[in-house]
Amino acid sequence: MIDVIGVNKSFGSSQVLFDINARFEKGKVNLIIGQSGHGKSVLAKCIVGLHEVDSGQVLFDGRNFSEMDRLGRKEIRKEIGMLFQGSALFDSMTVEENVMFPLSMFTKMTKKEMQDRADFCLDRVNLSGKNKLFPSECSGGMQKRIGIARAIAMNPKYLFCDEPNSGLDPKTSIVIDNLIREITYEYDITTVVITHDMNSVIEIGDTIMFMYQGKGWWRGDSKSIITTDDEQVVSFVYASEFMKEIRQTMQSSRK
Repeated sequence: MIDVIGVNKSFGSSQVLFDINARFEKGKVNLIIGQSGHGKSVLAKCIVGLHEVDSGQVLFDGRNFSEMDRLGRKEIRKEIGMLFQGSALFDSMTVEENVMFPLSMFTKMTKKEMQDRADFCLDRVNLSGKNKLFPSECSGGMQKRIGIARAIAMNPKYLFCDEPNSGLDPKTSIVIDNLIREITYEYDITTVVITHDMNSVIEIGDTIMFMYQGKGWWRGDSKSIITTDDEQVVSFVYASEFMKEIRQTMQSSRK
């Protein structure tokens, strides 16, 4: 579980986050959604320490990350898996070497132990036998799955996913969503996903925080976000014609 308590963040004279309070629950897929430029990525970077908060606290299972020294933060970062928007794979490394990279950096595993762990993680994301390929030989969906395999290699307690479906076709996006949800439940991970993808919101949003103008504007789940009357949330959720049709159908059925 991750608790964000009263977090504020400014860059120069521009305040980006305003008194953010949030709880990201263990064993659930916790989504952060909202329009571009409203603070989602800044909040995520504050949580993992890439940005320092101006005030407030970030707690990892009660441990105050905000007040820790470099060594203390390093220990918590070993418990964090990251799936980046562009997968961020090393082009010069094979699939296997990419997955093994955090193990070589942060553990004392033998080469055989790292290979065994890489095999396990690749099998978990349905990429068995792809060890010796290079990222350039893999599709966008495969690269995302390799990124997930690398993210879970350290058996993390916390998983952060930044726009995991960016650049993927709808069918592949569903595969990635399902994989994130399965891994979250299977390993009881606190998963935080930043996304604009409404399919992800509806299908895997156990908890959802909608950010607007740097504030934690609305909180709920995948069911309540469909029926909310909050003007800003409605504007975001029903921006597409397809979603507008769904809303009109729902409203008609209530009459």
